[in-house]
Amino acid sequence: MIQIDIFSDTICPWCLIGKRRLEAALRLRPELPLRIRWRAFQLNPNMPAEGMERQAYLNLKFGGADNATMIYDRIRAAGAGDGIDFAFEAIARTPNTLESHRLIRWATDTGRQTEVVEALFEAYFFRGEDIGAKGVLVEAAVAAGLDRADSEQFLSGDLYRAEVSEEDRQARALGIDGVPCFIFNGRHALAGAQPPKALAEMLDLAHQEVSAAPAE
Repeated sequence: MIQIDIFSDTICPWCLIGKRRLEAALRLRPELPLRIRWRAFQLNPNMPAEGMERQAYLNLKFGGADNATMIYDRIRAAGAGDGIDFAFEAIARTPNTLESHRLIRWATDTGRQTEVVEALFEAYFFRGEDIGAKGVLVEAAVAAGLDRADSEQFLSGDLYRAEVSEEDRQARALGIDGVPCFIFNGRHALAGAQPPKALAEMLDLAHQEVSAAPAE
């Protein structure tokens, strides 16, 4: 079985674009058996736990609204080509993403990881919701098919907090300094929101490796 590890952040617009392009690549190779694991990477690891007002964040990150507008206009145009209608203007706060990564990791236990990732992307990029807030995270979990009470209980604790932080540290130790980053079979890395054709070619390579491996 092909293993795809995807390092991403829940506030990274290129990660949503990369997800859509991977989905397109998988439609080109529907017969391939694979397992996808979403891995934690924080674009802003030093973000305050409560997040930051959006305009203040843009000023710090990009040097002001004009520079941010140019950057996000390019992202918006790229997303439109993949059927994504970003609503950047609806975002009022840039969150700390640690809690959202904890939720994604927890969803692995029930096989709903990808669904949670999608729900978080939709909440943030389509509706401008604060995905650092517990209530928003609970609603994303429910939208992904997880139990509400269980989700509330999980998010009230600290489970996987250390593991998420360590996964982010390990990503940087591996040389990952931007996302998305796709790693196939633990061996081949493809950085950035690559076109579906490039992803499909990497899937073919990964499948060839798996097929050639001796049976255990």
